[in-house]
Amino acid sequence: MTKNLTNWARNITFQAADVERPSSLDELRGLVARSAKVRVLGSGHSFNEIADSTGTLLSLEGLPPAVEIDTAAATVRVAAGVRYAELGRRLHDKGYAVHNLASLPHISVAGSVATATHGSGDGNGNLATAVTAIEMVTADGDVVVLRREEDGDRFRGAVVGLGALGAVVALTLDIVPAFEVRQRVYEGLPAEALDDHFDDIMSRAYSVSLFTDWRTPRINQVWVKERVDGDTGSASPGPLFGALPADGPRHPVPGMSAVHCTEQLGVPGPWFERLPHFRPDFTPSSGEELQAEYLLPRRHAAEALRALRVIGDRIAAVLQISEIRTIAADELWLSPSHRQETVGLHFTWIKDAAAVLPVLGMIEERLAPFGARPHWGKLFTMAPGDLRARYERMDDFCALARHYDPSGTFTNDFVARYVFGGR
Repeated sequence: MTKNLTNWARNITFQAADVERPSSLDELRGLVARSAKVRVLGSGHSFNEIADSTGTLLSLEGLPPAVEIDTAAATVRVAAGVRYAELGRRLHDKGYAVHNLASLPHISVAGSVATATHGSGDGNGNLATAVTAIEMVTADGDVVVLRREEDGDRFRGAVVGLGALGAVVALTLDIVPAFEVRQRVYEGLPAEALDDHFDDIMSRAYSVSLFTDWRTPRINQVWVKERVDGDTGSASPGPLFGALPADGPRHPVPGMSAVHCTEQLGVPGPWFERLPHFRPDFTPSSGEELQAEYLLPRRHAAEALRALRVIGDRIAAVLQISEIRTIAADELWLSPSHRQETVGLHFTWIKDAAAVLPVLGMIEERLAPFGARPHWGKLFTMAPGDLRARYERMDDFCALARHYDPSGTFTNDFVARYVFGGR
């Protein structure tokens, strides 16, 4: 029995009294089949009620941590509870990689895929785009496998599934040969450079992230992650559209020590140690923060940033740091990047919901003309009808969820409100 169970940030207290931790697939199937309501916990790194349940909460971290590489198919089968930090190490040891990683490597593979969590890079889709097969336990305890090639549209609907179709127990991912990355940080990018050269800046390298505190129009830091393909030199870089190379390691949040950030200053290293912002062996926060993110068509990036600068003082008053990233378009029904090249505007807030939520409303109002979609696992105040209207395949997804879960075993209050909308 677990009392007062919370998410990672401790801003959500789950309604369930305890968490079941099955150690085998058969045990999991039995638990699901006996439960009236079920939700699966990933790493707990969501900031809203998406993982909450009045019934049974399931942790899959007790299942065997399978990481099975198929060299002929260039794929890896991964148990749902495996985290990207562990996956990265095990793949790299065998000479392989996944195409991208999020800023934190501590999050679970299945939870990240289910919410379309992403990294950055013009040519990089979110983490869910690497999935080639899904294995899940449905409400009656059966195991269902969906594959990219065989199941087509149904597969594309199920990948970013919000936990609403079943308990995902394993995923098969595309892999590529391991590669090295070097990372440099630039400081003080002028606002006019971003307005005039957004595409040039964001396409500068394999992955580019911009950090701003919204206190001034300038961008505090530009994190540039370049693939190293044979050239391991580290010649001193010049300015980047007016931003200057940092003279030492930097943390995204001004004034914080960079000791736990991934290595910078152009030192090459393995992909899984450079693509995230933080080292795999360190959790960069104790949960003393809230997060929100809005994803919108990339073509509106400069205009959207100008719209937010009007309320920059209100944002800055409750902000720790904001990150701007780009994500490639995809065909996954509930992905915020569904059929649109995307820019993500991420906000890490102080841990004061009463102060933050009104600012979210202001941001959403400013971004509404651009069709912004909130990250499924973070805070937002958008009306359910407005959110549903921004996904052209939402009705199809509802039908798919009802097909695999006709009794609503995996539906919780969040899914009922923002996906089904009382239908």
